[in-house]
Amino acid sequence: MDATSKQGVMSLTIRDKQTLHACYMPFVRNGGLFIPTDRLFELGDEVFVLLRLMDEPQRYPITGKVIWINPPAASNGRPPGVGIQFNSLENSELQEKIVYYLEEYFQSEQSTSTM
Repeated sequence: MDATSKQGVMSLTIRDKQTLHACYMPFVRNGGLFIPTDRLFELGDEVFVLLRLMDEPQRYPITGKVIWINPPAASNGRPPGVGIQFNSLENSELQEKIVYYLEEYFQSEQSTSTM
């Protein structure tokens, strides 16, 4: 997984299902993703992310707001970063694709980057 940022735009590449599971936030209304980053954000900040999933050639543009923050010294060794909530209908196709990829993980007890 690689996360980079430039002028307010963040880019995230998730290469495998295990990493996607660790970053996905299914408990968030409309869905959300945890983005590992050292950048400082505040709750409610609007963000724009270009997401690349697995081996897919396209990038998915995501707009959302910060609803979760893991500080640099987060408990349980969780990585620093932010959780973003997808804007409602704008990211529904991406939400469906993530759910498809993670179908086998929904009964899993593996920990994630947020919970």
